[in-house]
Amino acid sequence: MLVSAKEMLQKAREGKYAVGQFNINNLEWTKAILLTAEEMRSPVILGVSEGAGKYMTGFGTVAAMVKAMIDELNITVPVALHLDHGTYEGCYKCIKAGFSSIMFDGSHYPIEENVEKTRELVHVTENLGLSLEAEVGSIGGEEDGVVGMGECADPDECKMIADLGVTMLAAGIGNIHGKYPENWAGLSFETLEAVKEKVGDMPLVLHGGTGIPEDMIKKAISLGVAKINVNTECQLSFADATRKYIEAGKDQQGKGYDPRKLLAPGTEAIKATVREKIELFGSANKA
Repeated sequence: MLVSAKEMLQKAREGKYAVGQFNINNLEWTKAILLTAEEMRSPVILGVSEGAGKYMTGFGTVAAMVKAMIDELNITVPVALHLDHGTYEGCYKCIKAGFSSIMFDGSHYPIEENVEKTRELVHVTENLGLSLEAEVGSIGGEEDGVVGMGECADPDECKMIADLGVTMLAAGIGNIHGKYPENWAGLSFETLEAVKEKVGDMPLVLHGGTGIPEDMIKKAISLGVAKINVNTECQLSFADATRKYIEAGKDQQGKGYDPRKLLAPGTEAIKATVREKIELFGSANKA
């Protein structure tokens, strides 16, 4: 069932585990994630960047596909359909399309403008029963044209945004999108602890979940992180499995070129990645 992320994240924070947000890019991605979440009895968040939404022909198409797939596959675990790193305009498009959760990324605005726009969206989403994620500080790296330098968040600014009544808060703590470089300094737990002290029980979000060592993931969860985003790792596992299938010549055997066969290894690889993350995050059997 399609729901707001509010209740699942409150339960995660209280239970000291995290719910995975797995970004979707097409039907195979969506199907793999939903089936694995159901198998693991885990709540799940389907993330959609504005670029991915455009690629899938529009947010209306995405929402219709997800809602129909939940019904056709008999998915019974809680599922939130979430805009990832949304612009101000993109938030309203996804609200209209029927998303159940929205992220407004105002981290590139001066804090006063971030507060102003977030306050407006809090009012709109609350009235519609949707969950809202906001961001302070920036997530390093690049995702669909959104580039961040990885600045750590100012705890006082985090409190300003949290006090508006958002559902969850993404605070930059040295995390980045994409692959982590060898010279990465690691997560700033000092920043995370300072943010938690300011925002209290607000569920926190860790972007750039691919490649963060397991011990750091677990420590972040213990300090209030209740949502962890994964995208690159699914892309890498899908690409690797598809490459091996083609290099082995399996696409030339029988009807191995049939998209249903050609995409199957990558789809199974996504399932394996999602299964691994659900176990690491501790959300299995929490639906």
